Parts: sequence; structure tokens; C-alpha cells
Amino acid sequence: MLRDLQTEFADAVFDERPEMNARVRAGRFPAAQHLQVYRNNVVESLTGALRAVYPVVEKLVGDGFFRYAVHEYLRAHRPRSGNLHDFGDAFASFLAGFAPAAELPYLPDVARLEWAWHQAFHAADAPAFDFARLGAVPAEQQAALRFVLHPSAFLLKSDFPIVRIFEINQEGYAGEPSVDLGDGGVRALVIRRELTVYVEPLATGEAALLTALVGQQPLGAAVEAALAAQTDFDLTGTLAEHLRRGTLVDFLAE
Repeated sequence: MLRDLQTEFADAVFDERPEMNARVRAGRFPAAQHLQVYRNNVVESLTGALRAVYPVVEKLVGDGFFRYAVHEYLRAHRPRSGNLHDFGDAFASFLAGFAPAAELPYLPDVARLEWAWHQAFHAADAPAFDFARLGAVPAEQQAALRFVLHPSAFLLKSDFPIVRIFEINQEGYAGEPSVDLGDGGVRALVIRRELTVYVEPLATGEAALLTALVGQQPLGAAVEAALAAQTDFDLTGTLAEHLRRGTLVDFLAE
């Protein structure tokens, strides 16, 4: 059956399957060599796709290590979509369990940041926030509102200064290139504002507020979480800033 043949061929492209040689007509080269041409092209294409998504990871580990990591990643994580933009979602998790990368404990979180950047870049847009509709909500009902973040908004938490690592490894960066891992972790928002993707460090209370809102908690509960995390949290100023800058794009009323 054609479907079975296509499945067998796809498997043979990713893995050595000697039995597939009998199904490939030899021409200028033996069947095994024809298959190897396909295999090389597929691996190069997928390596290029991951290189485009994870340039900082590649810069941190070097070309040879990156190619080896991608080769091993492909053994367990084949593409599941015809859209290359969807490929690479499990790379951070893979790196977390990849023994050769164990000496770089921050690497998986850097990969998570880069995947969030990639997702933010390709995310859908959203209409501007309807301030008039918000203004019509009675004050006693506002604590029950559930705010919606922009489709390109992604929250990250790391025990390492990954925002700093990401920043100094950008093309054209000319500042101080050092990173002190002892600086501790960071909470960050990755979001596309108009046509630009930003990576923004968050204060403790700000991160707690947005995390609660992402979890669809009502505003009252989100405020409680923010104040519990940071007693001097500026709720009014922070909420106004995220409304003004488009982090929050809508709300749901009970």
C-alpha cells in the first residue's frame, strides 16, 4: 500500500533501515546511497530550522556540539507538522536530560526563552484593549474580572540570569559581555509589541500578578498573589502600564 510505503520511507530517512534498500531503484548510485542523499538533506534542513530558532544556544555551545545535539534530538523527536515553525518545541526539555550539556545547567532555560521568542514572533495579533468597556464595569464587580493576555505573551521563570545571557549574545551587542551566574534567577515576560519581540524582566509582584491572570484567576485573587509575593507592589501603576502597552488585551466578566 502506498501509505505503508511512504511511512517506511520516512522511517528510513531518519533511521538506517537496510530493508528499505530493496524498495529503492538503484540508478547512478546504489539504493543505500540514494537514501543517504535524502537523509542528509532532511537532517540539514531540520538542523537549519533549529539553528534559526536557537541562535543563542548554538552560540553558547558551538557549531559541532549543536549539530550533535540536534542529531540526537532527531532520534526521539521527529517533526509532527508540515510547518517547520512548529519544529523544536521539545528541544529545551531534551537539553535538560542531555548528559553532554550537564555542565551548562542554564542551557535548557535559555532554550525555553528562545522558543518563547519564536512563538511570540509568530503569534496572532489582537485588537486594542476596549477601555470604554472596562470603564462601564461597576467597581464592586472589578475584582471578579478575568483579564486576557496578548496571544504573544509568554511568562518564564529561571534560577539563572537567562535574560542577561540572552541579551549579551545578540547580534551587534556592544556592552559588557560578562555574566555572573551568582546574580540569581529571573522572571520574565516575552511578548511582541507591534512588530518587535521584547524580553522584559519582571518584578516579583508583577510576575505573580501576570502568572495568576494567565491561569485565568480573577483580578482579586491575582492582586492577592502579587501582594503576597511583594508587599510594596504597585498594583495601580503596574496594571495601568500593562493595559497601556497592550500586555492585556481583553477581559471576561462573570
